[in-house]
Amino acid sequence: MISLPYLAIACLSSVAAHWVTVTVDASKSLGPLPQTSRFFGCDEPNEATQLNGSALIKELGELGPSQTYFRTHNLLTTGDGSPRLKWGSTNAYTEDGAGNPIYNWTVIDNIFDTYLERNVKPYAQIGFMPKALSTNPDPYEFYFDETLSYNVIFTGWSYPPKSYQKWAELVYQWVKHSVERYGAEEVNSWYWEVWNEPNIPYFNGTEYDFLILHDFAVDAVRRALSTARIGGPEIAGGGTGTSGDYLRQFLQHTVDGQNAATGQIGTELDFISFHAKGSPIYINATAATPEHLQMNVSAALQNARDAFNVIKEFPTLDHLPVIIGEDDPDGCAACASPAYGYRNGIVFPSYTAESFVRQLDLAAEYGIDLQGTLTWAFEYDGRKYFDGLRVLTTNGIDKPILNIFRMFGKMTGNRVQARSSAQLALQDVVANSVQNATDVGVLASSDESSGKVAVMIWHYHDDDLPKPDAQIEVDVHGLTKNCKSVKLTHYRIDDNHSNSYTTWLEMGSPQQPTTEQYETLRTAGQLQTVSRAKRVRVTGGELRVSLSLPIHGTSLLVFEQ
Repeated sequence: MISLPYLAIACLSSVAAHWVTVTVDASKSLGPLPQTSRFFGCDEPNEATQLNGSALIKELGELGPSQTYFRTHNLLTTGDGSPRLKWGSTNAYTEDGAGNPIYNWTVIDNIFDTYLERNVKPYAQIGFMPKALSTNPDPYEFYFDETLSYNVIFTGWSYPPKSYQKWAELVYQWVKHSVERYGAEEVNSWYWEVWNEPNIPYFNGTEYDFLILHDFAVDAVRRALSTARIGGPEIAGGGTGTSGDYLRQFLQHTVDGQNAATGQIGTELDFISFHAKGSPIYINATAATPEHLQMNVSAALQNARDAFNVIKEFPTLDHLPVIIGEDDPDGCAACASPAYGYRNGIVFPSYTAESFVRQLDLAAEYGIDLQGTLTWAFEYDGRKYFDGLRVLTTNGIDKPILNIFRMFGKMTGNRVQARSSAQLALQDVVANSVQNATDVGVLASSDESSGKVAVMIWHYHDDDLPKPDAQIEVDVHGLTKNCKSVKLTHYRIDDNHSNSYTTWLEMGSPQQPTTEQYETLRTAGQLQTVSRAKRVRVTGGELRVSLSLPIHGTSLLVFEQ
Protein backbone atom coordinates (compact mmCIF):
# COMPACT_ATOMS: atom_id res chain seq x y z
CA MET A 1 0.00 0.00 0.00
CA ILE A 2 1.34 3.42 -0.95
CA SER A 3 1.21 6.09 1.74
CA LEU A 4 0.25 9.65 0.84
CA PRO A 5 2.09 11.71 3.44
CA TYR A 6 1.29 15.09 1.86
CA LEU A 7 0.45 18.01 4.12
CA ALA A 8 -1.16 21.21 2.87
CA ILE A 9 -3.75 23.83 3.68
CA ALA A 10 -6.21 22.47 1.15
CA CYS A 11 -8.03 19.19 1.68
CA LEU A 12 -6.86 16.11 -0.18
CA SER A 13 -8.97 13.86 -2.36
CA SER A 14 -8.81 10.08 -2.63
CA VAL A 15 -10.68 7.47 -4.56
CA ALA A 16 -11.37 5.53 -1.37
CA ALA A 17 -11.61 8.51 0.97
CA HIS A 18 -12.14 8.11 4.69
CA TRP A 19 -12.87 11.70 5.72
CA VAL A 20 -12.02 12.75 9.26
CA THR A 21 -12.14 16.04 11.16
CA VAL A 22 -9.80 16.60 14.09
CA THR A 23 -10.47 19.62 16.30
CA VAL A 24 -7.97 20.87 18.90
CA ASP A 25 -8.54 23.72 21.36
CA ALA A 26 -5.13 24.72 22.72
CA SER A 27 -6.77 27.06 25.25
CA LYS A 28 -8.76 24.33 27.03
CA SER A 29 -6.36 22.55 29.38
CA LEU A 30 -7.17 19.14 30.83
CA GLY A 31 -4.28 19.41 33.29
CA PRO A 32 -0.63 18.35 32.98
CA LEU A 33 -0.05 15.67 30.33
CA PRO A 34 1.06 12.51 32.20
CA GLN A 35 4.39 11.33 30.80
CA THR A 36 3.48 7.66 31.10
CA SER A 37 5.50 6.38 28.13
CA ARG A 38 8.91 6.96 29.75
CA PHE A 39 9.19 3.46 31.29
CA PHE A 40 10.92 0.42 29.76
CA GLY A 41 12.14 -2.98 30.86
CA CYS A 42 13.40 -6.46 30.00
CA ASP A 43 14.19 -9.87 31.47
CA GLU A 44 17.92 -9.62 30.79
CA PRO A 45 19.69 -7.04 33.02
CA ASN A 46 23.16 -7.72 31.63
CA GLU A 47 22.19 -6.64 28.09
CA ALA A 48 22.33 -3.02 29.25
CA THR A 49 26.10 -3.17 29.64
CA GLN A 50 26.73 -4.63 26.18
CA LEU A 51 27.71 -2.36 23.28
CA ASN A 52 24.28 -2.16 21.64
CA GLY A 53 22.50 -2.27 24.98
CA SER A 54 24.33 0.73 26.43
CA ALA A 55 23.75 2.63 23.18
CA LEU A 56 20.02 1.93 23.43
CA ILE A 57 19.96 3.01 27.09
CA LYS A 58 21.43 6.31 25.91
CA GLU A 59 18.68 6.66 23.31
CA LEU A 60 16.04 6.01 25.96
CA GLY A 61 17.59 8.69 28.13
CA GLU A 62 17.28 11.15 25.25
CA LEU A 63 13.60 10.54 24.48
CA GLY A 64 12.33 13.72 26.05
CA PRO A 65 12.62 16.17 28.91
CA SER A 66 10.77 13.80 31.28
CA GLN A 67 12.81 11.23 33.18
CA THR A 68 13.12 7.71 31.72
CA TYR A 69 13.04 4.66 34.04
CA PHE A 70 14.14 1.07 33.43
CA ARG A 71 12.87 -2.09 35.14
CA THR A 72 14.54 -5.48 34.80
CA HIS A 73 14.31 -8.99 36.23
CA ASN A 74 17.16 -11.03 37.71
CA LEU A 75 18.99 -8.32 39.62
CA LEU A 76 19.58 -10.73 42.52
CA THR A 77 19.81 -13.95 40.51
CA THR A 78 22.92 -16.11 40.96
CA GLY A 79 25.24 -16.55 37.97
CA ASP A 80 28.22 -15.22 36.05
CA GLY A 81 26.48 -12.17 34.51
CA SER A 82 26.27 -13.54 30.96
CA PRO A 83 23.13 -12.41 29.09
CA ARG A 84 20.87 -14.74 27.15
CA LEU A 85 17.15 -14.97 26.39
CA LYS A 86 15.01 -14.53 29.53
CA TRP A 87 18.06 -14.89 31.78
CA GLY A 88 20.41 -12.62 33.62
CA SER A 89 22.39 -12.66 36.85
CA THR A 90 24.56 -10.56 39.13
CA ASN A 91 25.87 -12.98 41.81
CA ALA A 92 24.93 -10.34 44.38
CA TYR A 93 24.51 -12.97 47.10
CA THR A 94 26.39 -16.18 47.84
CA GLU A 95 27.37 -17.88 51.08
CA ASP A 96 30.57 -19.29 52.46
CA GLY A 97 30.90 -22.86 53.72
CA ALA A 98 29.49 -21.88 57.11
CA GLY A 99 26.40 -20.26 55.57
CA ASN A 100 27.55 -16.69 56.12
CA PRO A 101 26.44 -14.18 53.47
CA ILE A 102 28.82 -12.81 50.85
CA TYR A 103 27.57 -9.67 49.11
CA ASN A 104 28.96 -8.59 45.75
CA TRP A 105 27.49 -5.48 44.12
CA THR A 106 29.93 -5.23 41.21
CA VAL A 107 27.56 -6.36 38.46
CA ILE A 108 24.54 -4.45 39.78
CA ASP A 109 26.65 -1.32 40.12
CA ASN A 110 27.82 -1.68 36.53
CA ILE A 111 24.21 -2.00 35.35
CA PHE A 112 22.95 0.97 37.36
CA ASP A 113 26.00 3.07 36.44
CA THR A 114 25.17 2.41 32.78
CA TYR A 115 21.64 3.70 33.36
CA LEU A 116 22.55 6.78 35.35
CA GLU A 117 25.42 7.87 33.10
CA ARG A 118 22.89 7.91 30.23
CA ASN A 119 20.09 9.78 32.03
CA VAL A 120 18.01 6.69 32.88
CA LYS A 121 16.99 5.85 36.46
CA PRO A 122 16.35 2.41 37.96
CA TYR A 123 12.88 1.04 38.51
CA ALA A 124 14.60 -1.44 40.80
CA GLN A 125 13.05 -4.88 41.04
CA ILE A 126 13.96 -6.80 44.19
CA GLY A 127 14.34 -10.32 42.79
CA PHE A 128 14.89 -13.06 42.05
CA MET A 129 15.93 -15.56 44.73
CA PRO A 130 19.69 -16.22 44.98
CA LYS A 131 20.52 -19.91 44.74
CA ALA A 132 21.95 -20.02 48.26
CA LEU A 133 18.63 -18.77 49.68
CA SER A 134 16.18 -20.76 47.55
CA THR A 135 14.02 -23.41 49.21
CA ASN A 136 14.24 -25.46 45.99
CA PRO A 137 17.51 -24.43 44.32
CA ASP A 138 18.00 -27.23 41.77
CA PRO A 139 17.76 -26.93 38.86
CA TYR A 140 18.61 -23.24 38.92
CA GLU A 141 19.84 -22.02 35.53
CA PHE A 142 17.91 -22.74 32.36
CA TYR A 143 18.35 -22.28 28.63
CA PHE A 144 15.53 -20.80 26.59
CA ASP A 145 14.93 -20.09 22.94
CA GLU A 146 11.86 -18.75 21.18
CA THR A 147 10.66 -22.25 20.21
CA LEU A 148 10.48 -23.67 23.76
CA SER A 149 7.62 -23.82 26.22
CA TYR A 150 7.57 -20.79 28.52
CA ASN A 151 7.34 -23.06 31.58
CA VAL A 152 10.97 -24.21 31.30
CA ILE A 153 12.12 -20.95 32.87
CA PHE A 154 10.57 -21.41 36.32
CA THR A 155 13.48 -22.98 38.16
CA GLY A 156 15.15 -22.50 41.55
CA TRP A 157 15.21 -18.69 41.37
CA SER A 158 11.38 -18.58 41.56
CA TYR A 159 11.01 -20.05 45.08
CA PRO A 160 10.65 -18.44 48.53
CA PRO A 161 13.74 -18.02 50.72
CA LYS A 162 14.97 -20.52 53.28
CA SER A 163 15.35 -17.61 55.69
CA TYR A 164 13.29 -14.44 55.52
CA GLN A 165 15.78 -12.81 57.86
CA LYS A 166 18.64 -13.45 55.40
CA TRP A 167 16.40 -12.26 52.56
CA ALA A 168 15.66 -9.04 54.44
CA GLU A 169 19.31 -8.49 55.24
CA LEU A 170 20.21 -8.90 51.55
CA VAL A 171 17.67 -6.24 50.59
CA TYR A 172 18.83 -3.94 53.39
CA GLN A 173 22.48 -4.26 52.39
CA TRP A 174 21.64 -3.58 48.72
CA VAL A 175 19.71 -0.40 49.45
CA LYS A 176 22.27 0.74 52.03
CA HIS A 177 25.03 0.21 49.48
CA SER A 178 23.05 2.13 46.85
CA VAL A 179 22.70 5.10 49.20
CA GLU A 180 26.42 5.02 49.99
CA ARG A 181 27.32 4.85 46.30
CA TYR A 182 24.80 7.24 44.75
CA GLY A 183 23.49 9.35 47.64
CA ALA A 184 20.11 9.41 49.34
CA GLU A 185 18.72 12.12 47.06
CA GLU A 186 19.46 10.05 43.96
CA VAL A 187 18.10 6.80 45.36
CA ASN A 188 14.97 8.60 46.53
CA SER A 189 14.27 9.39 42.87
CA TRP A 190 14.13 5.68 41.93
CA TYR A 191 11.22 3.29 42.08
CA TRP A 192 11.58 0.06 44.08
CA GLU A 193 9.30 -2.98 43.87
CA VAL A 194 9.37 -6.61 45.04
CA TRP A 195 9.47 -9.50 42.55
CA ASN A 196 7.52 -9.98 39.33
CA GLU A 197 4.06 -11.45 38.66
CA PRO A 198 3.84 -13.41 41.93
CA ASN A 199 0.38 -14.71 40.97
CA ILE A 200 1.85 -17.00 38.28
CA PRO A 201 4.87 -19.37 38.50
CA TYR A 202 7.34 -16.48 38.57
CA PHE A 203 6.81 -17.06 42.29
CA ASN A 204 6.49 -20.71 43.31
CA GLY A 205 4.93 -20.03 46.67
CA THR A 206 1.51 -19.17 48.04
CA GLU A 207 0.12 -15.67 48.20
CA TYR A 208 0.74 -15.81 51.94
CA ASP A 209 4.40 -16.60 51.19
CA PHE A 210 4.57 -13.60 48.89
CA LEU A 211 3.05 -11.28 51.48
CA ILE A 212 5.76 -12.35 53.92
CA LEU A 213 8.45 -11.92 51.25
CA HIS A 214 7.06 -8.49 50.41
CA ASP A 215 6.76 -7.31 54.03
CA PHE A 216 10.34 -8.26 54.85
CA ALA A 217 11.66 -6.59 51.69
CA VAL A 218 9.72 -3.36 52.20
CA ASP A 219 10.80 -3.12 55.83
CA ALA A 220 14.42 -3.66 54.76
CA VAL A 221 14.21 -0.90 52.17
CA ARG A 222 12.67 1.50 54.70
CA ARG A 223 15.33 0.69 57.30
CA ALA A 224 18.05 1.51 54.79
CA LEU A 225 16.30 4.60 53.40
CA SER A 226 13.08 5.61 55.12
CA THR A 227 12.07 7.92 52.27
CA ALA A 228 12.57 5.40 49.44
CA ARG A 229 9.68 5.04 46.96
CA ILE A 230 8.41 1.45 46.93
CA GLY A 231 5.27 -0.24 45.62
CA GLY A 232 3.76 -3.31 44.00
CA PRO A 233 2.60 -6.03 43.53
CA GLU A 234 3.38 -6.19 39.76
CA ILE A 235 0.81 -8.95 39.24
CA ALA A 236 0.09 -10.49 35.84
CA GLY A 237 -3.32 -9.44 34.54
CA GLY A 238 -5.66 -6.84 35.94
CA GLY A 239 -8.46 -7.14 38.45
CA THR A 240 -10.64 -10.06 37.32
CA GLY A 241 -10.67 -13.72 38.32
CA THR A 242 -7.66 -14.98 40.25
CA SER A 243 -5.66 -11.87 39.30
CA GLY A 244 -8.30 -9.65 40.86
CA ASP A 245 -8.46 -11.76 43.99
CA TYR A 246 -4.68 -11.61 44.31
CA LEU A 247 -4.57 -7.83 43.89
CA ARG A 248 -7.49 -7.36 46.27
CA GLN A 249 -5.95 -9.54 48.97
CA PHE A 250 -2.57 -7.87 48.53
CA LEU A 251 -4.06 -4.40 48.93
CA GLN A 252 -6.18 -5.54 51.88
CA HIS A 253 -3.04 -6.84 53.57
CA THR A 254 -1.24 -3.53 53.07
CA VAL A 255 -4.17 -1.70 54.67
CA ASP A 256 -4.98 -3.79 57.74
CA GLY A 257 -3.01 -7.04 57.64
CA GLN A 258 -0.38 -7.90 60.20
CA ASN A 259 3.03 -7.03 58.81
CA ALA A 260 5.19 -10.15 58.91
CA ALA A 261 8.39 -8.17 59.40
CA THR A 262 7.33 -5.56 61.95
CA GLY A 263 4.32 -7.14 63.66
CA GLN A 264 2.47 -3.87 63.13
CA ILE A 265 -0.72 -3.37 61.11
CA GLY A 266 -0.34 -2.60 57.42
CA THR A 267 2.48 -2.19 54.94
CA GLU A 268 3.02 1.30 53.53
CA LEU A 269 2.94 1.61 49.72
CA ASP A 270 4.04 4.55 47.58
CA PHE A 271 2.49 3.30 44.35
CA ILE A 272 0.39 0.40 43.02
CA SER A 273 1.53 -1.63 40.03
CA PHE A 274 0.14 -4.39 37.82
CA HIS A 275 0.62 -5.69 34.27
CA ALA A 276 -1.63 -5.39 31.21
CA LYS A 277 -1.22 -7.42 28.02
CA GLY A 278 -2.91 -7.59 24.66
CA SER A 279 -3.85 -10.88 23.04
CA PRO A 280 -2.98 -11.11 19.32
CA ILE A 281 -3.95 -14.08 17.16
CA TYR A 282 -3.20 -15.24 13.64
CA ILE A 283 -6.33 -15.80 11.55
CA ASN A 284 -6.39 -18.34 8.74
CA ALA A 285 -7.74 -17.37 5.34
CA THR A 286 -11.48 -17.43 4.72
CA ALA A 287 -13.60 -16.71 1.69
CA ALA A 288 -13.91 -13.13 2.92
CA THR A 289 -10.39 -12.32 4.13
CA PRO A 290 -6.81 -13.52 3.62
CA GLU A 291 -4.78 -14.95 6.47
CA HIS A 292 -3.62 -12.16 8.71
CA LEU A 293 -2.54 -10.99 12.13
CA GLN A 294 -5.23 -9.60 14.43
CA MET A 295 -4.28 -7.58 17.49
CA ASN A 296 -6.54 -7.18 20.52
CA VAL A 297 -6.11 -3.89 22.31
CA SER A 298 -9.21 -4.47 24.46
CA ALA A 299 -7.46 -7.27 26.40
CA ALA A 300 -4.92 -4.82 27.84
CA LEU A 301 -7.56 -2.15 28.42
CA GLN A 302 -9.74 -4.60 30.30
CA ASN A 303 -6.75 -5.53 32.47
CA ALA A 304 -6.35 -1.85 33.32
CA ARG A 305 -10.07 -1.23 33.87
CA ASP A 306 -10.44 -4.22 36.15
CA ALA A 307 -7.39 -3.31 38.22
CA PHE A 308 -8.67 0.26 38.55
CA ASN A 309 -11.96 -1.16 39.85
CA VAL A 310 -10.15 -3.15 42.53
CA ILE A 311 -8.01 -0.15 43.53
CA LYS A 312 -11.13 1.99 43.95
CA GLU A 313 -12.39 -0.53 46.54
CA PHE A 314 -9.71 0.87 48.89
CA PRO A 315 -10.41 4.58 49.57
CA THR A 316 -7.27 4.93 51.68
CA LEU A 317 -5.16 3.77 48.72
CA ASP A 318 -6.91 5.11 45.62
CA HIS A 319 -4.93 8.35 45.79
CA LEU A 320 -1.67 6.47 45.19
CA PRO A 321 0.05 6.72 41.81
CA VAL A 322 -0.42 3.69 39.56
CA ILE A 323 2.12 2.20 37.17
CA ILE A 324 1.34 -0.49 34.63
CA GLY A 325 4.70 -2.20 35.13
CA GLU A 326 4.46 -4.19 31.88
CA ASP A 327 2.11 -2.92 29.18
CA ASP A 328 2.48 -4.77 25.89
CA PRO A 329 0.58 -6.22 22.94
CA ASP A 330 1.34 -9.81 24.04
CA GLY A 331 2.81 -11.82 26.89
CA CYS A 332 6.33 -12.93 25.86
CA ALA A 333 9.05 -10.68 24.43
CA ALA A 334 11.43 -13.58 23.79
CA CYS A 335 8.88 -15.83 22.04
CA ALA A 336 8.16 -15.91 18.32
CA SER A 337 5.04 -16.96 16.43
CA PRO A 338 2.85 -15.72 13.54
CA ALA A 339 0.66 -14.00 16.15
CA TYR A 340 3.69 -11.92 17.13
CA GLY A 341 4.37 -10.76 13.59
CA TYR A 342 3.48 -7.16 14.41
CA ARG A 343 6.82 -6.40 16.04
CA ASN A 344 8.97 -5.24 13.13
CA GLY A 345 6.60 -2.85 11.39
CA ILE A 346 4.12 -0.05 12.02
CA VAL A 347 1.35 -2.04 13.72
CA PHE A 348 3.38 -1.97 16.96
CA PRO A 349 3.70 1.84 17.24
CA SER A 350 0.08 2.48 16.25
CA TYR A 351 -1.11 -0.13 18.78
CA THR A 352 1.03 1.58 21.43
CA ALA A 353 -0.47 5.00 20.69
CA GLU A 354 -3.97 3.51 20.81
CA SER A 355 -3.49 1.57 24.04
CA PHE A 356 -1.45 4.12 26.00
CA VAL A 357 -3.79 7.03 25.30
CA ARG A 358 -6.90 4.92 25.95
CA GLN A 359 -5.41 3.92 29.30
CA LEU A 360 -4.90 7.58 30.12
CA ASP A 361 -8.56 8.15 29.32
CA LEU A 362 -9.61 5.20 31.49
CA ALA A 363 -7.48 6.49 34.36
CA ALA A 364 -9.11 9.91 34.08
CA GLU A 365 -12.54 8.30 34.12
CA TYR A 366 -11.71 6.38 37.30
CA GLY A 367 -9.84 9.21 39.00
CA ILE A 368 -6.59 7.22 38.91
CA ASP A 369 -3.18 8.93 38.90
CA LEU A 370 -1.58 6.86 36.12
CA GLN A 371 2.14 7.64 36.08
CA GLY A 372 3.58 4.89 33.91
CA THR A 373 2.82 2.49 31.07
CA LEU A 374 5.98 0.40 30.81
CA THR A 375 7.04 -1.20 27.54
CA TRP A 376 8.71 -4.57 28.09
CA ALA A 377 11.12 -4.49 25.16
CA PHE A 378 14.84 -3.82 24.88
CA GLU A 379 17.40 -5.54 22.62
CA TYR A 380 19.27 -8.84 22.23
CA ASP A 381 22.87 -8.97 21.07
CA GLY A 382 23.98 -11.58 18.57
CA ARG A 383 20.59 -12.15 16.95
CA LYS A 384 19.54 -12.00 13.30
CA TYR A 385 18.26 -8.70 11.95
CA PHE A 386 14.51 -8.26 12.50
CA ASP A 387 14.21 -11.71 14.07
CA GLY A 388 10.63 -11.17 15.22
CA LEU A 389 11.30 -10.86 18.95
CA ARG A 390 9.83 -7.91 20.84
CA VAL A 391 12.73 -5.44 20.88
CA LEU A 392 13.27 -1.73 20.29
CA THR A 393 16.40 -2.16 18.19
CA THR A 394 17.97 -4.92 16.12
CA ASN A 395 21.79 -4.99 15.96
CA GLY A 396 21.87 -1.30 16.75
CA ILE A 397 19.18 -0.38 14.19
CA ASP A 398 16.15 1.36 15.68
CA LYS A 399 12.84 -0.27 14.82
CA PRO A 400 9.67 1.76 14.10
CA ILE A 401 8.38 1.19 17.65
CA LEU A 402 11.11 3.37 19.12
CA ASN A 403 9.85 6.35 17.15
CA ILE A 404 6.44 6.40 18.84
CA PHE A 405 8.29 7.13 22.08
CA ARG A 406 10.22 9.90 20.37
CA MET A 407 6.86 11.35 19.38
CA PHE A 408 5.49 11.08 22.92
CA GLY A 409 8.67 12.74 24.18
CA LYS A 410 7.96 15.84 22.09
CA MET A 411 4.58 16.34 23.80
CA THR A 412 5.03 18.49 26.91
CA GLY A 413 3.01 20.85 29.06
CA ASN A 414 -0.72 20.37 29.48
CA ARG A 415 -3.02 17.96 27.74
CA VAL A 416 -5.60 20.02 25.85
CA GLN A 417 -9.01 19.26 24.44
CA ALA A 418 -8.86 17.31 21.17
CA ARG A 419 -11.56 15.41 19.30
CA SER A 420 -11.65 13.27 16.18
CA SER A 421 -14.82 12.56 14.23
CA ALA A 422 -13.51 9.00 13.65
CA GLN A 423 -12.36 8.20 17.17
CA LEU A 424 -14.35 5.31 18.63
CA ALA A 425 -15.99 5.66 22.03
CA LEU A 426 -13.72 4.57 24.87
CA GLN A 427 -16.14 2.00 26.27
CA ASP A 428 -16.65 0.51 22.81
CA VAL A 429 -12.90 -0.07 22.43
CA VAL A 430 -12.64 -1.51 25.94
CA ALA A 431 -15.49 -3.92 25.25
CA ASN A 432 -14.96 -4.78 21.58
CA SER A 433 -11.44 -3.66 20.65
CA VAL A 434 -11.01 -2.13 17.16
CA GLN A 435 -12.29 -4.82 14.84
CA ASN A 436 -15.02 -3.04 12.91
CA ALA A 437 -14.43 0.60 11.92
CA THR A 438 -10.88 1.92 12.07
CA ASP A 439 -10.02 4.28 14.90
CA VAL A 440 -8.48 7.66 14.10
CA GLY A 441 -7.36 8.88 17.51
CA VAL A 442 -5.86 12.14 18.69
CA LEU A 443 -3.83 13.41 21.64
CA ALA A 444 -2.84 17.07 21.94
CA SER A 445 -0.65 19.13 24.26
CA SER A 446 0.18 22.78 24.76
CA ASP A 447 3.32 24.03 26.46
CA GLU A 448 3.06 27.71 27.40
CA SER A 449 6.71 27.89 28.44
CA SER A 450 7.88 27.08 24.91
CA GLY A 451 4.84 28.26 22.95
CA LYS A 452 4.52 24.77 21.41
CA VAL A 453 1.36 22.89 20.51
CA ALA A 454 1.69 19.22 19.54
CA VAL A 455 -0.99 17.01 17.99
CA MET A 456 -0.53 13.24 17.66
CA ILE A 457 -2.92 11.40 15.32
CA TRP A 458 -2.95 7.66 14.71
CA HIS A 459 -4.93 5.43 12.35
CA TYR A 460 -5.45 2.06 14.01
CA HIS A 461 -7.23 -1.24 13.43
CA ASP A 462 -6.62 -4.62 15.07
CA ASP A 463 -6.41 -6.34 11.68
CA ASP A 464 -3.12 -6.07 9.81
CA LEU A 465 -4.92 -5.67 6.48
CA PRO A 466 -5.09 -2.89 3.85
CA LYS A 467 -7.56 -0.12 4.62
CA PRO A 468 -8.33 3.21 2.91
CA ASP A 469 -6.15 6.12 3.95
CA ALA A 470 -7.77 8.60 6.34
CA GLN A 471 -8.09 12.08 4.82
CA ILE A 472 -7.84 14.30 7.87
CA GLU A 473 -8.62 17.98 8.32
CA VAL A 474 -7.02 19.36 11.47
CA ASP A 475 -8.49 22.52 12.99
CA VAL A 476 -6.49 24.09 15.81
CA HIS A 477 -8.14 26.80 17.91
CA GLY A 478 -7.07 28.78 20.96
CA LEU A 479 -3.72 30.00 19.68
CA THR A 480 -2.40 33.43 20.63
CA LYS A 481 -4.63 36.04 18.99
CA ASN A 482 -1.75 38.25 17.82
CA CYS A 483 0.10 35.31 16.26
CA LYS A 484 0.15 35.59 12.43
CA SER A 485 1.88 32.27 11.65
CA VAL A 486 3.53 29.27 13.25
CA LYS A 487 6.23 26.87 12.16
CA LEU A 488 4.84 23.42 11.48
CA THR A 489 6.96 20.27 11.68
CA HIS A 490 5.20 17.07 10.63
CA TYR A 491 6.72 13.84 11.96
CA ARG A 492 5.46 10.55 10.58
CA ILE A 493 5.71 6.79 11.16
CA ASP A 494 4.48 4.77 8.18
CA ASP A 495 5.85 2.42 5.53
CA ASN A 496 7.96 5.21 4.06
CA HIS A 497 9.02 7.23 7.11
CA SER A 498 10.80 6.39 10.37
CA ASN A 499 10.86 2.76 9.27
CA SER A 500 14.09 0.77 9.09
CA TYR A 501 12.17 -2.46 8.49
CA THR A 502 10.75 -1.56 5.10
CA THR A 503 14.15 -0.16 4.13
CA TRP A 504 15.74 -3.48 5.09
CA LEU A 505 13.16 -5.42 3.08
CA GLU A 506 13.82 -3.21 0.05
CA MET A 507 17.53 -4.05 0.39
CA GLY A 508 16.67 -7.76 0.07
CA SER A 509 16.70 -8.48 3.85
CA PRO A 510 20.49 -8.68 4.25
CA GLN A 511 21.79 -10.46 7.35
CA GLN A 512 25.24 -9.04 6.69
CA PRO A 513 24.60 -5.51 5.45
CA THR A 514 27.47 -3.54 4.00
CA THR A 515 28.75 -0.50 5.83
CA GLU A 516 26.75 1.71 3.46
CA GLN A 517 23.60 -0.36 3.94
CA TYR A 518 24.02 -0.29 7.71
CA GLU A 519 24.28 3.51 7.78
CA THR A 520 21.20 3.74 5.55
CA LEU A 521 19.32 1.52 8.01
CA ARG A 522 20.46 3.60 10.97
CA THR A 523 19.16 6.76 9.30
CA ALA A 524 15.89 5.08 8.36
CA GLY A 525 15.38 4.08 11.98
CA GLN A 526 15.30 7.68 13.22
CA LEU A 527 12.14 9.77 13.57
CA GLN A 528 11.60 11.47 10.24
CA THR A 529 9.49 14.31 8.89
CA VAL A 530 7.18 14.23 5.91
CA SER A 531 8.76 17.36 4.48
CA ARG A 532 10.76 20.37 5.58
CA ALA A 533 9.22 22.52 8.31
CA LYS A 534 7.00 25.28 6.96
CA ARG A 535 5.11 28.35 8.12
CA VAL A 536 1.34 28.04 8.46
CA ARG A 537 -0.94 31.06 8.59
CA VAL A 538 -2.88 31.74 11.80
CA THR A 539 -6.05 33.83 11.65
CA GLY A 540 -7.80 34.91 14.80
CA GLY A 541 -5.98 32.28 16.84
CA GLU A 542 -6.99 29.48 14.46
CA LEU A 543 -5.34 27.42 11.74
CA ARG A 544 -6.23 24.53 9.50
CA VAL A 545 -4.09 21.86 7.88
CA SER A 546 -4.89 18.61 6.08
CA LEU A 547 -3.08 15.31 5.77
CA SER A 548 -3.53 11.79 4.50
CA LEU A 549 -2.75 9.05 7.02
CA PRO A 550 -2.41 5.38 5.98
CA ILE A 551 -3.66 2.55 8.15
CA HIS A 552 -1.33 2.02 11.13
CA GLY A 553 0.37 5.30 10.36
CA THR A 554 1.01 7.89 13.08
CA SER A 555 1.58 11.62 12.61
CA LEU A 556 2.83 14.21 15.07
CA LEU A 557 2.19 17.84 14.15
CA VAL A 558 4.29 20.30 16.15
CA PHE A 559 3.34 23.99 15.91
CA GLU A 560 5.87 26.51 17.22
CA GLN A 561 5.85 30.28 17.20
